[in-house]
Amino acid sequence: MQQSIPLLEDPDTARLPREGANGHRNVYLETYGCQMNVSDSEIVASVLRRAGFGLTHDPERADVVLLNTCAIRENAEQRVRHRLNYFRTRKRKRDQHLKIGVLGCMAERLRYKLLEQEQLVDIVAGPDAYRDLPRLLNEVAETGQSAVNVQLSREETYADIAPLRYASGGVSAFVSIMRGCDNMCAFCVVPFTRGRERSRNADTILTECQQLFDKGYREVTLLGQNVNSYQDGPVDFATLLYRISLISPELRIRYSTSHPKDCSEALLDVHKRQPNVCNYIHLPVQHGNSDVLQRMRRGYTVDEYRALIARARDLCPGISLSTDIIAGFCGETDTEHRDTLALLEDIQYDHAFMFMYSERPDTYAARKYADDVPEEVKKQRLTEIIALQNRISLENNRSEIGSTHTVLVEGPSKRSDAQFCGRTDTNKLVVFDRLSLQKGTYTRVRITGCTSATLMGEVISD
Repeated sequence: MQQSIPLLEDPDTARLPREGANGHRNVYLETYGCQMNVSDSEIVASVLRRAGFGLTHDPERADVVLLNTCAIRENAEQRVRHRLNYFRTRKRKRDQHLKIGVLGCMAERLRYKLLEQEQLVDIVAGPDAYRDLPRLLNEVAETGQSAVNVQLSREETYADIAPLRYASGGVSAFVSIMRGCDNMCAFCVVPFTRGRERSRNADTILTECQQLFDKGYREVTLLGQNVNSYQDGPVDFATLLYRISLISPELRIRYSTSHPKDCSEALLDVHKRQPNVCNYIHLPVQHGNSDVLQRMRRGYTVDEYRALIARARDLCPGISLSTDIIAGFCGETDTEHRDTLALLEDIQYDHAFMFMYSERPDTYAARKYADDVPEEVKKQRLTEIIALQNRISLENNRSEIGSTHTVLVEGPSKRSDAQFCGRTDTNKLVVFDRLSLQKGTYTRVRITGCTSATLMGEVISD
């Protein structure tokens, strides 16, 4: 997922000063990348708020601009670079006091280039340095020199920091349960930018989820690079998920991301037994050929993955599945590509995130293999994958017509304030007439139509 999200505040904190108070500076925070980055930005906003900084929606009113970045693909880095160039131009032409900072994965990986070679930024802070941001900002303001902290930690989980939630109408919230990754997949830079895996204390997670429910939130998404490997003493991920599900049957629970090699029978059993653990799993397969999976260092074969999917569907009938697919990984042949298409046909995912392979420096693949699939071939293979998955998604959604779902109302749809939208237990977006419904409530909806991405429905009166 690649996105640009300006910081928005939770209604619970709207009474606090949005702009700088007592002479403190205003900060504009923009987020790129995955849900983990969104969650991290909520932590950053909380740290800055505690230190007295103002938070603004408008970059033109900001004294400090911070971009929370993603390094997972080259395209994400290029988007951030374009944005940095825009702010640097503004600084040179009309706002010399503006301070520009880069946070997160790209910051850790490219600190030397960003600070010294290209001189794009004043501040660089890695994913484990957010507590240090007030000091870094003050240092830059006082000395005029750049400031950097990209030190990775084996302990930092930010468990004691209450995130400043993004505006979601108080309906759904991200809860980070662990940081870092130990898997070392050949294509992935995350272990180098986010460090080693460490799990947050289970009691603090349970407390946060309870507090969110008490504030009116009705859905939490547990986040980690590989939530399946969560471990806090005797508490594994299945146990944690079960304990959170006991907070209230009215609190829906989702999670991301789940690694297939660590998806346990116990976890599937929690899905089966607890109705508020959503009947949906994101299981990134990455490719449909076992030889490619071995080159990717994924830790499973296609047959093992198929067996996992079969077991999930056996235990949890109607479970919705999504995945990640990489087209054009190193050495991929036409036959291996066709194996991916065959897997998509066989599994019939409801949704997929599909990308061309993008070589990341310092990864195992960059050191071991040649990025030898031509760009045009990559594009063609990705086009075929997307076309196939769009057809499958449309067929799956058409099969929903006439069925009835319980939908959590999230708020107005993007196209019309006269309609609301929300998600089913199986994570499908539904649009329906607003009527007298309220955000954060559940309603029964009968599906009447669809596109490949969205269901349309009518509310069923009690």
